[in-house]
Amino acid sequence: MKIHLVDGTYELFRNFYGPPPKKAPDGREVGATLGLVRSLLMLLTSPGVTHVAVAFDHVIESFRNKLYSGYKTGEGVDPLLMAQFPLAEEAVSALGLVVWPMVEFEADDALATAARRFQKERAVKQVVLCSPDKDLAQLVSGKRVVCWDRRREIVIDEQGVLEKFGVRPASMPDWLALVGDTADGYPGIPGWGEKSASAVLLKYKHLESIPDDPAKWRVSSISAGRALRLAENLAARREEALLYRKLATVREDVPLKEKLADLEWQGAWPRLKDVCLRFGDERIPPRIPRWRTGK
Repeated sequence: MKIHLVDGTYELFRNFYGPPPKKAPDGREVGATLGLVRSLLMLLTSPGVTHVAVAFDHVIESFRNKLYSGYKTGEGVDPLLMAQFPLAEEAVSALGLVVWPMVEFEADDALATAARRFQKERAVKQVVLCSPDKDLAQLVSGKRVVCWDRRREIVIDEQGVLEKFGVRPASMPDWLALVGDTADGYPGIPGWGEKSASAVLLKYKHLESIPDDPAKWRVSSISAGRALRLAENLAARREEALLYRKLATVREDVPLKEKLADLEWQGAWPRLKDVCLRFGDERIPPRIPRWRTGK
C-alpha cells in the first residue's frame, strides 16, 4: 500500500490564492476550505489511495521562533486565510481523515514523523509526501519516500532531489542553511548561492566536513578565489549556519498517536453534510463515495 501524507497548510494557501473566493451564508470566507475539501476528495477517489493523513500549522509560530527571532510568523498572512485554518481542520476531519493540527511543532514535523514511522511498516510500499516544500526533500529515500507536487503532477524521488537541488536528501538542511529560505525567514550565508552550495555539499555532505582551509577544497567547479571568499564567509558565520540548519531540519519526534490502520480512509462522517450546509456548498456530499456511521 501507499501512504499519502498531505501538507494541509500548503494546500489551504494554494486554494486561497487559486480559486475565486466564496462566502458562506453567514458571511465568512470559506473558499479555500471548500477548495481543500474538493482537492482531498479528488485524492481519495484516485486509484490506489487508501491511507491518508493531513497536517496543519494550527498556529504559524512554533518552537523554532524561540530559536531564532526572525523565523516566520503569522504576520502578513491575510486574515481571511488565517480564519479558515480551524474551518479547514473541521472540514477535513468531517471528511473522515486523520488531522494533525500542530502548535509547538510545524506541519512538516508531523509529516516527517509519520513518514519515518510508516516507511518501516512491511505492508507499506511507498510513502508519498504531498507537498512541493523543499524542506521535505530531506526525507526522500530512494523511491520508497517521495515528494509529490499535486498541482504540477511532479513526483520527486532521491534521484530527483539530486537533479533539482544538486545534493542528496541528507544534505538538504545544510544546503538550506547556506542558501537561506525567505519563506521561513532566515537569510543563509552571504556569498553562498544555490550552485556553490550544491557543488561543495555534494563533495562534503555536511557543514562540519567542509575544510576550513579553501586550499584543501576539491571542488573543480569553484575557483580558488571564489573558494577563499566562500570559506571566509562561512568561517565568520559558522554558528549562524549551524542555527539555520537546525531550523531547516524537520523533527521526527512529534507525539502522533495514530497507527497505520488509523490512516485507512473508511468514508466521510455524516457531520460533513452539516459542515457543507453551513459553508454553503451542498454539491460536495453527493460526490462522497463512502459514508461512515456515527458522528
